Amino acid sequence: MNASWQSIPPSDRRPIAARKIEIFRKLAAILARSGISANAISIAGMLCGICAGGAFAATRFVSDLPARLLFAAGAAFVQLRLLANMLDGMVAIETSTDSPLGELYNEIPDRVSDSAVLVGVGYAAGAMPLLGWLAAILAMLTAYIRAVGKSVGAGSDFSGPMAKPDRMFLVTFLGAFCALAPASWINSRPAIWILGLICAGSLATAIRRIAHISATLRSRGRP
Repeated sequence: MNASWQSIPPSDRRPIAARKIEIFRKLAAILARSGISANAISIAGMLCGICAGGAFAATRFVSDLPARLLFAAGAAFVQLRLLANMLDGMVAIETSTDSPLGELYNEIPDRVSDSAVLVGVGYAAGAMPLLGWLAAILAMLTAYIRAVGKSVGAGSDFSGPMAKPDRMFLVTFLGAFCALAPASWINSRPAIWILGLICAGSLATAIRRIAHISATLRSRGRP
């Protein structure tokens, strides 16, 4: 979803209903007129992902109120990351650009962002670093399987149950919950539950995508 957007078939674009919302269409047009490139927006999204991970991880080292503020900041940065992920493709369409490096800007910042956010959550207050690393690895696996499907001609499978938007929704919920919930609720260590759900869902997503790719290739007569 970047400067190579126009050359990507519709079936290889992640379906995002918010692209049709007028305020986002106007924002994309403003960014395009300002001369900001789609690739630059992709990098900005990656930086937001890194900031989100840093904010979550920093909650481990501070007391109640600062931790709540950091959880809220983490949730906000995750949403900014997703906004950038959407706007980069929309800006590419507005500017009619097609960068030869577009695929790199499409994929690499996303993988860095995913890893930074999930590992950061693993180091958050009440979380478990190992679960954060495992969630990041499994998220990477789902993206890798999608890329393999595209490379062998089966198209890009963005299905869940734990695709990127689903993972980031849960992380945003975690940030908002820990920012607002009573301390007694936070003591139940919600980050562990969220990371466990992401891990299980990502594994299910990987299996589902493999099954879809296999079925697609078999239907085309490939062994």
